[in-house]
Amino acid sequence: MVDSEILSYYQRIDEANRLARGGGHFEFARMQDLIRRFLPPPPGVVLDVGGGPGRYSFWLAEEGYDVHLIDPVDKHVRQARQASASQAGHPLASATEGDARSLSHSDGSADAVLLMGPLYHLTARDDRLSALREAHRVLKPGGLLVAKAINRFASLLDGLREGFIDDPNFVPILHHDLKDGQHRGHPGGPGYFTTAFFHRPEELEAEVLEMEFDQPGLYAVQGPGLMVTDLEARMSDPGKRAQLLDLIRSVEQETTLLGVSTHFVVVATK
Repeated sequence: MVDSEILSYYQRIDEANRLARGGGHFEFARMQDLIRRFLPPPPGVVLDVGGGPGRYSFWLAEEGYDVHLIDPVDKHVRQARQASASQAGHPLASATEGDARSLSHSDGSADAVLLMGPLYHLTARDDRLSALREAHRVLKPGGLLVAKAINRFASLLDGLREGFIDDPNFVPILHHDLKDGQHRGHPGGPGYFTTAFFHRPEELEAEVLEMEFDQPGLYAVQGPGLMVTDLEARMSDPGKRAQLLDLIRSVEQETTLLGVSTHFVVVATK
């Protein structure tokens, strides 16, 4: 279902804890803020497609939604099932291996679909459109889509911030990303992520519109927030955390800043 290099990458890394620290913690908090604003109140059926080990799925289950996690990585599905079995009051409705391009759920069965991983691991445009078409099919009329992408300039921003531009293995990856968005990591070396497609904001919006979704809104996830030099400490301080999130919310739709956000999302309805 998925490129073998992508599967190998997720077997190696600790995706279960990525969103619990540093930039991942900030990303999770921003996505919670966005989802809360647009998701209809519980009860409701949510499909977390490409949901990994289930960080968002378990949060939404605790909020009162019936959450079905679908992911192509068997390790992630096992982790989600084990965690769900230990949940006393808020287990997942299901956790299954699956492909965003061919969902097993019925037409019009979901109140919301989260595509917060598949679109950047489907490197061919036709495959991304297939995933969006499936999301449209399984949504109820008026149902919510949250579609997430990685920014075309993410490698440039990371390379400058982290000093990766001094690594000769990284520079060709960066140039390829800037040329056409087709990102390929370096499996024999330090990695630098895995096989992916990095969108321009207008490309993601156009793909969502092509699949006949309505009222798309384009939002930066991190925005310029990763410029903060003490991010871990700031996210651990309630007052400073609230201030940072408020500031990023105030510029989340500023088109001139979308290019400095590692991720952005389109929120739309069927």
